[in-house]
Amino acid sequence: MTQALQRPAPWNPHPAPAPQDVRAALAALPKDDLLRLRAIARLRARALPGGVSWSDLLHEAVLRALSGTRSWPPGVPLVAFLAGVMRSLCDEQWRRRRLQDSLPPPPDSTSPADDPERAYAASQALADIHRLFASDAAATKVITGLMGGMAPEEIRRHYGLTTVEYDTARRRMRRAMLRHGLAWSWP
Repeated sequence: MTQALQRPAPWNPHPAPAPQDVRAALAALPKDDLLRLRAIARLRARALPGGVSWSDLLHEAVLRALSGTRSWPPGVPLVAFLAGVMRSLCDEQWRRRRLQDSLPPPPDSTSPADDPERAYAASQALADIHRLFASDAAATKVITGLMGGMAPEEIRRHYGLTTVEYDTARRRMRRAMLRHGLAWSWP
C-alpha cells in the first residue's frame, strides 16, 4: 500500500557523479590542470573582500565538490566545474559584502558618561521615571530589568511576571510617560 503512494524518482540518463568519482577525478588530474586551477583561484581571490586567500578559495571549492553540496554535472570538465564553483563562492562573498555595506552603521558609541550634560539629563529622567512608578510594583520590576539589559522573557522569568502582567505594565508605563512628557523608547 505504501509502495503505491511513493512517487518514483525521476529518471536521469546522465546522473551526477558521486563524491567518490570526484575524488578519483581529482587524484587523476594532470599537473597542468592543477596549475590551471591554482591560477584561476589566484585570479578570483585577488580582489575578494575579507582577505580570503586563493588557497582557501580553491580548498572550499574542492570541499564542496567532495561533500556533494555542489554536484559535478555530467559532461562538464572537472576544471571548468571547479572554476564555476570558485566563481560562485566569490559571488557569495561579494553579496555578503554588499549586504554588510548596505546596513546602517552602528549607533554612535559615545556614552552619557562622556558628556556631563547628557549624564545629568539621563539621571534626571531616570529619577522622574522612578518617582512616577514608585507605587507600581510591576512597572518597577520592568524598569529594573530593562535597566539591567534584560530581555522581556528574562524579566518575566526573573520577577515571576506573566506575559499579560508584563505587557499591561509596559502599556501603563508608556501611557504615563507620554502623559508626563517623557520619551518612550524601550522594547
